[in-house]
Amino acid sequence: MDALLGTGPRRARGCLGAAGPTSSGRAARTPAAPWARFSAWLECVCVVTFDLELGQALELVYPNDFRLTDKEKSSICYLSFPDSHSGCLGDTQFSFRMRQCGGQRSPWHADDRHYNSRAPVALQGCCPPSEPRTSWPPPWWPECTDSSSRSLLVLQPSICSSPCMLLATPSPGAGQVVRVGRGWLTPCSLQREPAHYFGYVYFRQVKDSSVKRGYFQKSLVLVSRLPFVRLFQALLSLIAPEYFDKLAPCLEAVCSEIDQWPAPAPGQTLNLPVMGVVVQVRIPSRVDKSESSPPKQFDQENLLPAPVVLASVHELDLFRCFRPVLTHMQTLWELMLLGEPLLVLAPSPDVSSEMVLALTSCLQPLRFCCDFRPYFTIHDSEFKEFTTRTQAPPNVVLGVTNPFFIKTLQHWPHILRVGEPKMSGDLPKQVKLKKPSRLKTLDTKPGLYTAYTAHLHRDKALLKRLLKGVQKKRPSDVQSALLRRHLLELTQSFIIPLEHYMASLMPLQKSITPWKTPPQIQPFSQDDFLRSLEHAGPQLTCILKGDWLGLYRRFFKSPHFDGWYRQRHKEMALKLEALHLEAICEANIETWMKDKSEVEVVDLVLKLREKLVRAQGHQLPVKEATLQRAQLYIETVIGSLPKDLQAVLCPP
Repeated sequence: MDALLGTGPRRARGCLGAAGPTSSGRAARTPAAPWARFSAWLECVCVVTFDLELGQALELVYPNDFRLTDKEKSSICYLSFPDSHSGCLGDTQFSFRMRQCGGQRSPWHADDRHYNSRAPVALQGCCPPSEPRTSWPPPWWPECTDSSSRSLLVLQPSICSSPCMLLATPSPGAGQVVRVGRGWLTPCSLQREPAHYFGYVYFRQVKDSSVKRGYFQKSLVLVSRLPFVRLFQALLSLIAPEYFDKLAPCLEAVCSEIDQWPAPAPGQTLNLPVMGVVVQVRIPSRVDKSESSPPKQFDQENLLPAPVVLASVHELDLFRCFRPVLTHMQTLWELMLLGEPLLVLAPSPDVSSEMVLALTSCLQPLRFCCDFRPYFTIHDSEFKEFTTRTQAPPNVVLGVTNPFFIKTLQHWPHILRVGEPKMSGDLPKQVKLKKPSRLKTLDTKPGLYTAYTAHLHRDKALLKRLLKGVQKKRPSDVQSALLRRHLLELTQSFIIPLEHYMASLMPLQKSITPWKTPPQIQPFSQDDFLRSLEHAGPQLTCILKGDWLGLYRRFFKSPHFDGWYRQRHKEMALKLEALHLEAICEANIETWMKDKSEVEVVDLVLKLREKLVRAQGHQLPVKEATLQRAQLYIETVIGSLPKDLQAVLCPP
């Protein structure tokens, strides 16, 4: 229990060593521990090598007192090497995600709480309306002014602390460009994983006559709970080549440098020195706008050498990942939205992991609530769990390279097989949409094998723009920006009607009175919501035609609707509680106490204290002035009680 609460033994600064003794727990690192800064970014660094007798073996773990269970060690070993079918020669970078086996860390772990409170989590919540509402949609939805060049759609509900503005700029034959200002829509979830580890791998396989098998095979692995794939891949590209040449001393020096880094602070631009290079990154914040921008460079005259600016800590090159499946982006987006099980069979771990991570990022700014494994092998401890036929396939996106999975998972409803990436001048041959009955063992050709029919029509204008960009040799990052923006607008168009309807379920602010229990949030009615789409549906911000109603009906049965609704309901309940506290603090407490019994007064003190503790722990969205007034009210109420009760409520 101490380890889970973060009160375990302090970390001693150690040197490199072999993997330590097996333990089912892990040493907790408090903020005062010597490796606290290191652990703000990484859990540990592992080196995996190939042993002729044992196969993949864990050569070392650093810091050497970080404890991994046998199951975690085995998973890291197998997931850090490409499958034998991949035939990867040279250097290969990929990533994996595995379940923690030594007991989940609480998501409110002291170290996590500070970071997670400011890091992007999902769509942000709503405030209650201050005006009575008799029908849906309300009269302010939408308020439009059109011109020949743009359509300004101002969504100014009183449910928000600030208006949500959509600036839609139509282009001939193309989807509308939607820019979202302050309001609900923020970037994807970049929270620390409470129950999984990310593994970022740099694998090298080169001919070496001094080795019995004739090949040097080794992987350097960064294990973290942060989904900063772009940052850690860049870090590995600096560290790994040097490590493979100089081994342990180099790795120890790098870890010591990382232990000097400032902790990842959402909303801040950080300079991270490593191996003579300064990497400059900006950590996204939950108050950021949806559109990403590279970090602003600052104080560069004082930085020698000049920093290498990383445009994003987490965003992949979407266009490169999706090149072979661009014609099926609409179908794949819907499969992700509905949380459908999807097997991705790729020729190598790097293609597999990037495809899975790209697919799971399709729903920004909606949080991806299903499981996903960028790279998965038959040796994984969860292999039986994912491949069983005794129950429906789990809601997981599974990236594999072993064709054996085609036979094992033939009962899965959706299988995407991609071929070797080709970076020629034109778009590569697009995979075809095929029925699952066309699946064959081992020699299955590239294609999307599914019986699913997309509810929405594909955006042909987007494909034309991307193809034109290829022909004009438009930079890949520009192509990725077009694709990411299209997916962002599509998700926003889908989710905005849900956000507005959910906000309409919030009680009116004038119905919140200080001395009564706050009113309840109205239940979500699927039928009422679907009826609202006629006047307030996605057609207002998206030109794609199709069966939107059918898509929403299926979405209601998905893990993403459940996750979205639970998060929204929780935020609204907290907002109600905060407004109730504000109402109490604005009331005349002395007038209320005149005709109240001591039992009622003591009950108020206890409830106020409970709210105050939650508010001070940043769980209730209240202003500092409200907290101060609540504390003053508590002192006033206690002062009016007899001395014996004062002694009980305020013991010395």
